Amino acid sequence: MKPVFKPIVLFALSWVFSLVPAHAAKVVFLHGGRSHASGDHEFRAGSHLLAKHFNAQKKVSIQASIHAGWPKDESILDDADAIVIYADGTSVIGKGWEKMDQLVKKNKVGVVFMHYAVHPSVDKGEQYYLPWIGGFFKNGVSVNPFWRAKIKPMKGHETAQGVGPIDAVDEFYFNIEYHPKALPLGTATPTEKNLHHINNLWTQKGFLAKGKKQSLLWGIVRPDGGRGAGFTGGHHHRNWAIDGYRTLVMNTIAWAAGEKVPSGGVPTYKVTEDELNEQLDDYGARTNRVKLPTVADVTFTPGPWRTPEEHAASRRKPKKKK
Repeated sequence: MKPVFKPIVLFALSWVFSLVPAHAAKVVFLHGGRSHASGDHEFRAGSHLLAKHFNAQKKVSIQASIHAGWPKDESILDDADAIVIYADGTSVIGKGWEKMDQLVKKNKVGVVFMHYAVHPSVDKGEQYYLPWIGGFFKNGVSVNPFWRAKIKPMKGHETAQGVGPIDAVDEFYFNIEYHPKALPLGTATPTEKNLHHINNLWTQKGFLAKGKKQSLLWGIVRPDGGRGAGFTGGHHHRNWAIDGYRTLVMNTIAWAAGEKVPSGGVPTYKVTEDELNEQLDDYGARTNRVKLPTVADVTFTPGPWRTPEEHAASRRKPKKKK
């Protein structure tokens, strides 16, 4: 009779090893401090919400953590697969230019900048943002109006998998300066009919962009295989409760970390109002409870699509009478 010991042992070992979890990709969220009014620029709360959803699912092997600002101990980033920065301008990355560049070049770390964090100076944008993430908000060119965007993910790209409808009003920057190889991962078209209002930064190129498709979420695959992405939304905290909006960004972060996005997208779940209000910045008596998105949020009388000169004139304060 042939011995059966060896096959049994091999089967047992394969079963044991199947129980050992595979290496989880490490995603580190670095969030900025509070700014604006309560309910907007909730960088801490938004980072916690996304990290919580990553850690709650089991289909994509990701372990997310959150850190306030740029870490004093930069070594915590050494084994990161992706770093997400959600902050005002360069308030976070401004303390770590050289370290991030090192991580990008040596470790092929994925980099994702969200909302105001995509807005550096022109020189830093050209030096770092174009190669890291494939684009940046360029002073004198890019604009930051509030408008209703029905974002369409890039057909055939894995970041589009499982993404439901996205219809949101946000401060979606556009006329971004892109790398020639940037990927349009999420696009929408600004028009007179979906413009809520022009904000402080308005340019001739912004004025002429009416009716032209814009990438509000973009990505890049670097020559060494590393990945990066930028997302211009994220001003209004309530929008993280929009399933498609959240899924598209989570898919993109997973993609930037080098993980395979499932056919149904990175698993997530319905956000409740209570969850939306977790980790909000404390504004004391001026702290607002954030409500779930409603149809009323995307229903409005459009603002005028002014020329830069008309816009500048509308913002001038009338002179006080002597």
